[in-house]
Amino acid sequence: MSGVVEESDDMMCCASCGIAAVDAVKLKKCTACYLVRYCSHKCPFCRHPSLATEEVRFLMNVKRADANDPAAIFQMGVKCLKEGDYDGAFQYWTKAAGLGDVTAHFNLSLMYHNGEVGKDKKKELHHLEQAAIGGHPTARHNLGCIEGGNGRTDRAVKHWIMASKLGEDAALSSLRSFYSKGFVGKEDFASALRGYQAAVDATKSHQREAAKEFYETSGGE
Repeated sequence: MSGVVEESDDMMCCASCGIAAVDAVKLKKCTACYLVRYCSHKCPFCRHPSLATEEVRFLMNVKRADANDPAAIFQMGVKCLKEGDYDGAFQYWTKAAGLGDVTAHFNLSLMYHNGEVGKDKKKELHHLEQAAIGGHPTARHNLGCIEGGNGRTDRAVKHWIMASKLGEDAALSSLRSFYSKGFVGKEDFASALRGYQAAVDATKSHQREAAKEFYETSGGE
């Protein structure tokens, strides 16, 4: 196995068995390098630690970013942030957000909140809402905090219930606090607690833990 993209008759082929991509065969990207494609879930690269050096991973990420891959563009922003280049991070994340990257929206909301690019409540809220709509649990929780701070308790609770059901710890803590004060009904709190536990259980698997470990060691945030 070469571990590189192979071509046959101008069609993408499985790097393992050589079968060509057609309507009946959907090739999947390797989650380790994103460059190799396979015809089944049993990608050997996805199931084993990456042997690529940091430099190789960076070059692969640049190639993906040049192809307008939002996840790769987001990681370029992460690299800039680690180097203290806030403007670079802002530029990359703005582009990634424009391509639909949910976490980029969330990070932009933090930059507008903290003031790395100038504080702007309106833009902070916009990016929080976009991230929350895209399923970002912490963004949903933060929206609840904003609503709660503005005295809109009912809206805050709704956001926290949704965030809890996505597995957000802070949202469940906020709900528990409001429940103890009588602002959350027993059934709503019980439903949120069940949803939270289901979300947490759904993320527990050997494959997910291995993917998380790879993501963190390759520079993910």
